[in-house]
Amino acid sequence: MGQCLGLVQIDQSTVAIKENFGKFNEVLEPGCHFLPWCIGQQIAGYLSLRVKQLDVRCETKTKDNVFVTVVASVQYRALANKASDAFYKLSNTKGQIQSYVFDVIRATVPKLNLDDAFEQKNDIAKAVEDELEKAMSTYGYEIVETLIIDIEPDVHVKRAMNEINAAARLRVAANEKAEAEKILQIKKAEGEAESKYLAGVGVARQRQAIVDGLRDSVLAFSENVPGTTARDIMDMVLVTQYFDTMKEIGANSKSSSVFIPHGPGAVRDVAAQIRDGLLQANAQQ
Repeated sequence: MGQCLGLVQIDQSTVAIKENFGKFNEVLEPGCHFLPWCIGQQIAGYLSLRVKQLDVRCETKTKDNVFVTVVASVQYRALANKASDAFYKLSNTKGQIQSYVFDVIRATVPKLNLDDAFEQKNDIAKAVEDELEKAMSTYGYEIVETLIIDIEPDVHVKRAMNEINAAARLRVAANEKAEAEKILQIKKAEGEAESKYLAGVGVARQRQAIVDGLRDSVLAFSENVPGTTARDIMDMVLVTQYFDTMKEIGANSKSSSVFIPHGPGAVRDVAAQIRDGLLQANAQQ
């Protein structure tokens, strides 16, 4: 009914291109408009002013000869004050934008190494946006935002990069483990040295105590038993030590069998050997 009366409704965020006998006349804003068809006025088409998004996948290679797929997302919209240019000058807006994106990406990415391409995604997006803005403004379009949303290397390159990263982490872990083992060995050696030092101090003190005890015993025995010599007292002490040793060997159930000469003559020989050994040691000192 409205068309019969020449009434046309234009929705919000949309403009209409009005022609008079096939010639552009004006751009109609949203609302209701009267177009008497009898005098050749008609709507040639409608143009949305909403922001649209176009995702472009572009395959190229980096400076270090790695093939990658760059995914760019371009957000654009038609300008109301240039609606006639947007309607008449371009027949394939998406194809035009895609061509410019391909051109900029394939001119920018080959100048960068793969790692630099990941780090400079914003620079690539800015280069694409500047080129699109300059080109598409002529056709009545505004570039709202351009994003590089992904850079996808070949699957073999991804695997190699992961292996390199894993190897680097394993190398660091191995170094840390070796350093920890080194510290443990050093601490263990320091502990053993300290233990041996303390053991030596203990043995020295033990021997000093034995010497002091023997000296006191010899002096006490000489005073209480007149006519005894130091040699007699030492022989008696050695015999006493001999029998104490025999007692300890017999009392220890885990000891292996030990065969030693026994008897008064054997005891005298043992005492003489020990005494001679002590004298030789003193003479060498």
